[in-house]
Amino acid sequence: MDVAGLMTWDDLNTLLTTQRLQPPRMRLHRGGPPLHVDDYTESVTTRRHTVWRRLQPAELHARLADGASLVLDSVDEMHRPIARLAEDIERMLRTHVQANLYASWTGTEGFGVHWDDHDTLVVQLDGSKHWRLYGTTRPYPLYRDIAQPDQPPEEPVADLVLHAGDVLYVPRGFWHAVAADQGARSLHVTCGLRTHTPTDLVAWVCEQLLVHEVWRRDLPRLDSPAEQAEVLRVLRKLLAEQLDDPLMLARYTRAMDSLAPGRMVPSLPYVGPVPADGDLRVRLTTARAVLEVGDDAVTLSAAGSVFEFAPGAEVALRPLVDGKTVALATLAAAAGLDVTVVAGLVQELVTGQVAVVGSMP
Repeated sequence: MDVAGLMTWDDLNTLLTTQRLQPPRMRLHRGGPPLHVDDYTESVTTRRHTVWRRLQPAELHARLADGASLVLDSVDEMHRPIARLAEDIERMLRTHVQANLYASWTGTEGFGVHWDDHDTLVVQLDGSKHWRLYGTTRPYPLYRDIAQPDQPPEEPVADLVLHAGDVLYVPRGFWHAVAADQGARSLHVTCGLRTHTPTDLVAWVCEQLLVHEVWRRDLPRLDSPAEQAEVLRVLRKLLAEQLDDPLMLARYTRAMDSLAPGRMVPSLPYVGPVPADGDLRVRLTTARAVLEVGDDAVTLSAAGSVFEFAPGAEVALRPLVDGKTVALATLAAAAGLDVTVVAGLVQELVTGQVAVVGSMP
């Protein structure tokens, strides 16, 4: 994979310098638990009596040289190239992605042998990282589960080294240990994928069933066994009817896509109506918008909102749904519309918090 431009050490230095990254957003780990925040930051109280933590570079360097790993959560919210990577994965796999950044310098493991409750795609950005994968002792464990996995096997099932540009997939529940023990520093990003389980599906189906009065009633906990059995029969019938739909998983996926909020971005300085400026560029803030084309209208569902446009708007909306950043003039020309009309369409999307305009690349 070409990782050029995704994230550099200079980019990381800039984030650490310009952002107030309060723990646990930014933290250090060595062998498992996080280091105490006083080990590498100092407390600062402003004149307005707010308290924040100021990074101490010399102390940070000392902790990292002594084996700590630096972790920066949700770096996709702070660094546009990583956000684009996360959005591309979201568009392909149809689920939310959170990207965390990890930097380390020694053979000391930041977390020890552990497992994650979500699938992960690992992209090595710089240097090299030693991964030991031990397999799973409880298939598909969950964050909220009724049991924890047994202890990991003593011997790994895979022992490998990632170099810049390498990509590794780690299924949830796979015990693993990671260290930069190849004589080189390491910088990598992990893209965690939100799980979608039968529990999630049934919870969503139950919400759809709220249209039925019986699904909203109190449970007949104090009624006779016969009356309770009758209520359960009705509930079971309604639930079974929903699950018998062969398109149920497709409906669930479209619903989750249409609700995904994406990464909200303001459109400053354009706080009023979007100007009819052909050079102004627009993109969607969510990678999972759903575009449905009917005979009489085009419907865009995104970030929990639904927008309805005339059929001719499809040509202007399609590149945005595909993840492109496009100038208003380009959209207008493709759709055969005036730039003023396209600016009005885009204004609806900006107001609905599903699009952003500016001079973006």
